Amino acid sequence: MQLSADSRKKKRRRRRNLPAWSCRSAAGAAQGQSQCCCCSSPGGGLVTTIPCAFSRCSGGASSSAACAPAAAAVRVGTQQHKLTMLLVALALLLVLPPPPAPSLVAGVSVSPGRMARIQSHLDRINKTPVRSIRSADGDTIDCVAAHEQHGLDHPLLRTHTVQTEPPEAPMPRGGGGFVVPAAAGGGAATTATATNGSRSSSSRNNDRHGAWQTWHHGGHCPRGTVAIRRTTAEDVLRARSISRFSRKRSHRNAAAVAAARAANAPDVITGNGHEHAIAYTAPSQQRVYGAKATINVWDPVIQESNGFSLSQLWILSGSFNGSDLNSIEAGWQVSPELYGDSRPRLFTYWTSDAYEATGCYNALCPGFVQTSSRIAIGASISPVSSAGGAQYDMTLLIWKDPKLGNWWLSYGDQLVGYWPAQLFTHLSDHATMVEWGGEVVDTRPGGVHTATQMGSGRFAGEGFGRASYFRNLETVDADNSLAEVALDAIQTLAENPACYDIRKAYDDDGQHSARGGWGTHFYYGGPGHNPACP
Repeated sequence: MQLSADSRKKKRRRRRNLPAWSCRSAAGAAQGQSQCCCCSSPGGGLVTTIPCAFSRCSGGASSSAACAPAAAAVRVGTQQHKLTMLLVALALLLVLPPPPAPSLVAGVSVSPGRMARIQSHLDRINKTPVRSIRSADGDTIDCVAAHEQHGLDHPLLRTHTVQTEPPEAPMPRGGGGFVVPAAAGGGAATTATATNGSRSSSSRNNDRHGAWQTWHHGGHCPRGTVAIRRTTAEDVLRARSISRFSRKRSHRNAAAVAAARAANAPDVITGNGHEHAIAYTAPSQQRVYGAKATINVWDPVIQESNGFSLSQLWILSGSFNGSDLNSIEAGWQVSPELYGDSRPRLFTYWTSDAYEATGCYNALCPGFVQTSSRIAIGASISPVSSAGGAQYDMTLLIWKDPKLGNWWLSYGDQLVGYWPAQLFTHLSDHATMVEWGGEVVDTRPGGVHTATQMGSGRFAGEGFGRASYFRNLETVDADNSLAEVALDAIQTLAENPACYDIRKAYDDDGQHSARGGWGTHFYYGGPGHNPACP
């Protein structure tokens, strides 16, 4: 029998006007007491489904009294359900392990997630060593198989074979040999050379000694391995993020550079508090294939924990105002943030995009291929120079192997390793500029200039035994010859000479043909904050 539209409307209207409590059989009146009833609150909200043993529903009969026992049963059932769930939760707490607590690394609380990311990064950097050597300065030097080193993880080097053939070393013009040992490293190195020059140069030479590395007191790595300073979680945590760890901050500002010096000057000093005292070759079309210098080593005071002081040489090519600048760098630096102490350390750096995304310090990212089992990049240098006392210096040479095209680094008479040519764009062929000198970062703590020292912390005018120096500046020509840099071929620059300055000079004492004089050299450095440098 079909209901009319009016009948259906009336039925819906009656349903909306149910009494205060309504109980309806879930299966209809025909099934009666054996089924369950659903009780609704006065507002129409469903309370629950209950057995008819507690409340009988008569096929749509409605009564608030009929639902009263059901409501009481619902409340009891709900309380029992809550108690059951609480007991289950307590049981799970007893059975399941507690959530991982934050790790405490060097007094810093680190969340489990961040610690896992740091450990994953360390696992990529620190390869399984053949042997490990504990250094007196707290470092651990890992002896890693040369073909397993992190440097070969670079995408451009997946099929690269480590160059074991010694590169063709540049020869000084006019004779004399610059001997470079096998790529795996040889005996102990020294950078000092006794000379028989005049009183000024001989006295300086007698007071100079070779600087070496602290970890050598603990042993040496076997042949076929390379010496790698182990990176720790503490090293990474001192950086603000994993992505920033081991990288220089991009600090180029073409406008500041243009205002600071001539248009043809190098663009390495700009913004973000970076200050230099440098000597540089003028940019030109002349091709350069390397550079060499000897630098004395100091332990300058660093005021800020994120500050640094370094002395290095740069091999440069590309646009100074764009993002394609290529740079290869090596020297010594003091950086509490990078190393966790104030010891001077041998360091390297490279970039092929003006410090934006490529390259890093030392062996902390893929790219630089190490060959030495005796030199660890990032390891501390010892002993160091003292004011009025002995001077300890190191000789660095970077040059492009004319046969295979890789850029090699030697430290003293030891080959350290090389930057494969395919890492670079402009430097894949040659360089256009060389720079030598010091750099600090000034964050202006307390609103005044930093007291971070450059070099020895003394001005250039204090001279030998007190000021820092670069001596015997040379470049490598297209014919793989070392050529002395003429004094008038270099320019000098210090942005704030009241804080840090530089003075160039020439000295041969009539003995430079026998390689006894200092040739083109300069003193540089300073104390930073002082009455003239507020």
